[in-house]
Amino acid sequence: MSGEISVEIERFLDALWMERGLSDNTLAAYRNDLTRFSVWLAGHSTGNLLKAKREDLLAYLAQRTAAGASPRSSARLLSTLRRFYRYQVREGAIEDDPSARIDAPKLGRKLPETLTEEEVTRLLSAPDESKPLGVRDRAMLEVLYATGLRVTELVSLRLDQCNLRQGVVRIVGKGNKERLVPLGENAIEWLSRYLQEIRPELVRGNDNDGLFLSRRSRPMTRQTFWHSIKRYSREAGIEKALSPHTLRHAFATHLLNHGADLRVVQLLLGHSDLSTTQIYTHVARERLKQLHQSHHPRG
Repeated sequence: MSGEISVEIERFLDALWMERGLSDNTLAAYRNDLTRFSVWLAGHSTGNLLKAKREDLLAYLAQRTAAGASPRSSARLLSTLRRFYRYQVREGAIEDDPSARIDAPKLGRKLPETLTEEEVTRLLSAPDESKPLGVRDRAMLEVLYATGLRVTELVSLRLDQCNLRQGVVRIVGKGNKERLVPLGENAIEWLSRYLQEIRPELVRGNDNDGLFLSRRSRPMTRQTFWHSIKRYSREAGIEKALSPHTLRHAFATHLLNHGADLRVVQLLLGHSDLSTTQIYTHVARERLKQLHQSHHPRG
């Protein structure tokens, strides 16, 4: 990939960050998509992102599909390309948008994998609370389930974002939008214990305002905590395929199962669009169907 094209990609990503305040993970995904397409173009056709034609995009998408890419993955890639080329047209770098007349693949509505309340209890109880890091991990799991935070939001929490007296955390989510989320009694109890007994040992006098720290006195990373979730799920005997959002999904689904209003759940999750939250009503409905079939005499 030429240095000129690399600069174009970075300029586009900078503009996205300024306009929408996207997370580092999202920007990295855009960068990866555009870089891979640019590399593919180097061996085909023009070899230049700004000179790519509609036929190039179609050929690349077709090759990825033949290699096993899912419709969802292809749709995400096409969304990246559309944003990139619309930006280039707006900036006057190109005249025609090569992605303009390409239809996105049809997607089935994929319901997120979630946990039952009993499985959540087992997962939260998995860390060994007799060990300092076990108390820290229990506090993190409790906060994650109590608030429905994204894992990135959880590991990015600072001390000044947590108010135990009021029982809330202040979150700055996607698009730099701020929201206050209640913690709940169990999360407050474990977080208080962590702050009083464990964090002073982990910080070791270092100047660090991160809430959850590693044994090296640094803020926990998303990857490290995700590996911990997977380990604790195995120890809890949970065989479902988990994702970093599993407890976030459980948080939303269980709230709806217990009668929470959809718009309240939307606010707690930090969704800008109610339609994003509505998928959880489908999850709750599927759960009700399963319960009916299992327990009704004519189910």
